[in-house]
Order: sequence, then structure tokens, then C-alpha cells
Amino acid sequence: MSEDGQAVGRRRLFARFWRTASGFWTGVRRQEAWFLTVSLLAIILAQLFVQYRLNVWNREIFDALEKRDVALVGRLALLFLPLALGAVAFNVASVWGRLTTQRAWRAWLTDHQIDRWLKNGRYYQLNLVKGQHQNPEFRIADDTRIATESPVDFAFGVTTAVLTAVTFIGVLWAVGGGISFELGGRSLTIPGYLVFVAVIYSAITTTAMIFIGRRFVQVAEDKNQAEAEFRYAVTRLRENGESIALLGGEPEERSSLSIALGHVIAQWKALCGQYLRTTVVSYGNFVLAPVIPLILCAPKYLAGTMTLGEVMQAATAFVTVQQSFNWLVENYPKLADWTASANRVAGLIVSLDQLERAEGPGIGRIARKEKEEQAALRLHGVSVTLDDGTAVVGETEVKINPSERVLVVGESGAGKSTLIRAIAGLWPWGEGEIIFRQGAKLFFMPQRPYVPMGTLKHAVAYPNPADSLEDGAVVEALKSAGLGHLTNRINDEGEPWDRTLSGGEQQRLAFAQLFIQRPDIIVMDEATSALDPETQDVLMERIIERLPDSAIISVGHRPELEAFHNRRLVLARREDGARLVADEPLSPRTFAVRRAMSLLFRRPGPRTSEPSQPRQKA
Repeated sequence: MSEDGQAVGRRRLFARFWRTASGFWTGVRRQEAWFLTVSLLAIILAQLFVQYRLNVWNREIFDALEKRDVALVGRLALLFLPLALGAVAFNVASVWGRLTTQRAWRAWLTDHQIDRWLKNGRYYQLNLVKGQHQNPEFRIADDTRIATESPVDFAFGVTTAVLTAVTFIGVLWAVGGGISFELGGRSLTIPGYLVFVAVIYSAITTTAMIFIGRRFVQVAEDKNQAEAEFRYAVTRLRENGESIALLGGEPEERSSLSIALGHVIAQWKALCGQYLRTTVVSYGNFVLAPVIPLILCAPKYLAGTMTLGEVMQAATAFVTVQQSFNWLVENYPKLADWTASANRVAGLIVSLDQLERAEGPGIGRIARKEKEEQAALRLHGVSVTLDDGTAVVGETEVKINPSERVLVVGESGAGKSTLIRAIAGLWPWGEGEIIFRQGAKLFFMPQRPYVPMGTLKHAVAYPNPADSLEDGAVVEALKSAGLGHLTNRINDEGEPWDRTLSGGEQQRLAFAQLFIQRPDIIVMDEATSALDPETQDVLMERIIERLPDSAIISVGHRPELEAFHNRRLVLARREDGARLVADEPLSPRTFAVRRAMSLLFRRPGPRTSEPSQPRQKA
């Protein structure tokens, strides 16, 4: 993409960020937001008044020193005390106001993003669509912090700069007066010459800063993305430490981390170059600004038309005006970093917008409905596509009644898991209707179960709170799931159960959750893949015994699973997407024949499943 195209894209993202972020001042917390805003404005005005009085005091003290007026110096020294206390008090108040506003705004915007991110499984769907939303956790945490902290400082700074410039331009005009000189035999007078010099000088430095730092925003965005990718790589290494250690993958992981770190260092090097160039302008301005007004006022002071106090007042006013005009010069690096973070937050917001639109009715969306009917679940004309319209599963008609146990089979890549995710509501793209019986409760069991932080009791109760269950119910569920050896640890604090439990134990924990939830529809996606056949048989039997009226839709490759289902759907890949090619009943007899054939022609290989736990009595 060209630089112009990238600039247009960044402007659109920036506008989208503000449409969302401004909701702090228009939503449920608007009273708090406007109270803080008005308070900050009042603090700015109070600070400006004190600053003006200190400028006048500066002129009076130097005039008194020049006249050697001891009494006046004494009175001015006493006057300085309340002015200094006022300056300190209002500065402390400004810090309180800015930090409080930043904290409240960040809390609102972060909550807003988290609510949208977690709704309807969008945090999962982001992995399936294209967009500028990589590392969403970094965007929600760090980028949102920068995107809400910096604007408050900038708004405070800009407002202060504008009001200060207006106030002290008047001081500079009145104190500096005009300057007269001869040019071509004619006498010329420039009124308020110090004001014109301050404006011209500020225009030069600001233009230089904008030109030199024109790539600062893009470089800052690239640096933030490289940092996020490096952090993700390290986190992924930690989360998959066991597999990496068992495979001896440390050298390869070290190489990958070195590459990611190299990208970070390269982006920091580019950012360093930007800082070096902008420092030339900012520090040069720091050195020159206090000297220029003294040189310009020197002729009038030496001619006796300005007092020493007026010279010092004019010099202070010149620096104040120049600093106000050059606010951009001093804050350009921070402004660039803020813009980069705001655009990254906006990238996530735009992707969430797309997912939100996909959830609504319309062409290219799978409708989910509840109706009063006998079937627990019905797929009416359902086809599943990618977000770009590419077909995954063709038009499907399926009706599943209560107590039916349906096994979905097919070759790898035939769209089995995609169809299951569409039923669970995690995949909105496609056509047709998924109709549930009114009030039916659905429970999804993925191949890799989620184990939340907290106690084992919390994990069993999830997604409900831990205190919603009695300890006895948790113990009974764990025993039924073959985890009786953990029943005396259900309230242990600080145990990392996601790393303590093996893959098979985590899948058995999902069965414990199932026995607690007692849903009407159970959706299983390779939910027994980490279990040995004996444990799988025990747990499937217990589902049938304990939840005889529940409808089951499961995906699995093991032939033994057919013994626990009474119906089989077969998906096969086609050029225009997978198709349902068979819908057939299963019986113990047909299973026995297929089981014998699979054992006859199965290739021998090492057994990789974990050993089963002793059977537990239900």
C-alpha cells in the first residue's frame, strides 16, 4: 500500500477510535466525565491567573532591585509566598484531575472493549477472520492505556497553551511595545515586534518538527506491533513448555525468539533515529528561546526606554508564548506514540464491528432461532462459509430429536469441526437456519477443554461461580468423571490446574462439568481424543445413563465411538464445499461388523494414549 493509502487508512482508524472513545462523555458515566472535564478547565484558568501574577511580580521585583528599594523588595518577597503556594496547590490539583480522568476513561473504554470482545465468542472468531487485530490482549491492556492517558495530557496541554498564548501575547505586546529603525532613509516602526518574532520563530520550529517527524507515527505503530508479537511468542513458549521440552525444541524456539527480538530491536533502532532528529529541533529550541528576547530587548534597555523589570517580564512572556506555540515541538514523539496506540485499538474495534454485523440477520449469515417443536435441534438449509464467502460445508438438512446420539464423521478437512462450531454459535458465516427447541440448554465440549484460574471447585462449576455448588456435588461429579483422586483438593488455592492436569484429566474435567450442567443438547468435538479406550467407554456410558433425554452431536475418528451413538452423519469433501453424503442409523450389530473390519486391517503402531484411571462407581 502507498504512503497516501496508509495515511488515509490511519485517519479512518483514528476517526473510528474517537467515535467509540467519546462514549465516555455521552454514555452512562457522562456525569462523571463532564464533572472531571469542567474541573480541569477551572484548574487551568486558576493556574493561568497565578502564572500571570507571577509574571507581573517578576517585573516588579527586578524594578525594585534596580532601584535598590529595600521596603518594596520586602513586600514583594511576602507577596511571593501566597503566589507560590497557589501555584503548587493548583499544580497538585491538575495532577489529580488528569490522573482521575485518565483512570476513569481507561476503565470505561477497557470495559467496553472487553464486553464486545467476549460477547458471542468473538474472542474466538477473531482468530478466523482477517483484519488489524493481532494480539488483541495487548491492544486491550497496553494500547488502551496509552490511548486514554495521552489525550487527557494533550487536551490539558493544548488548552493551557492556547489560553496562555492569548494572555501573554497581550503582555508581550504591551510591555515590548514597538521598535523603530531606519530603512532606505525612511523611519519605520513595527508595533508589538516581539509578538511577530515569537510567531515567526514558533512557525519555523513547528514546521521543522512536522517535517522531520513525519514518519514518527508509522514507526511507532511498527514498534508496538513488534513488541506485541515478541511478548506473544514468549507467552506461547511458556504455555506449551511441556510439549517443547519433551520434543527437545529449545534450539528452534530460541531461534524463533531471536528473530522476534531482532524485529523489536530493528523497530527500536528506527524509532531511535526519529528521536535523534526531533531532539535536534526540540533541544535547539530549548537553548535559543530564552536568549532571543533578551537580545531583542537589549537596544531598548540600553537606550533607557525599558526598565530591567520590563526586560525580564518581556523575556519571560516571550518564552511563555513561544512554549505555547511550540507545544507540538515538545510533544510530537508522545503524540505519535499515542496516535499509533489509538489506531491499534481502532483496528480491534473495526474487526469487532465486522463480527457484530455478521451476527445480525442477512445474506451470508446463519440464523439461530428457538421454536416450540419436538426436535431438540434442526438444521434447515444450513451451509457454512468462510468470512470471505468461500464454501466449507454445503447445504445441509438435519433433524435431531431428544435422546438421539449423532456421530459426525468424515475425512480430515471435510468441515466437521466447522459445522459443530456453527451449531455452537461460534461460526456465524453461511446460510440457512439453526433451530433449537424453546429453552433448550446447550453444552459444548472441545478437544482442548478450558481450565479457568482458581480452585478445582471453580473449574467444575464453570461457567457458573464456585459458590453456586455444594462441595458434595463437586465431589460426586469428579468421581463420576474418573477424577476421584482429586476430591480432597477441590478448595486448594493457587494451584495452576491448567498445567497440573494432563490432557486426559482435563477432558475428564469437562465431563464433570457436563454432569453438573445437565444440558439438553451436548456438542462434542473430539472430546475423548486424549482418553484411553476403557476410560472413554466408561464416560460415554455414564452420559447415556445420567442424561438419557439429552441429544448428543459429536465429532470423532475412533470407531469405538459408534457403540455409543444411534445415528451417523457422513461428510465428504467436494469442490464447492463439503456435503452430507450419508445419514444412517447405527446399531450394535453394524458397529460390531465395522469394528471387526477396522481391527482386521488396522496397521500396528505404538500406543500413545495415557493409561486409564481405575473405574469409579457412579
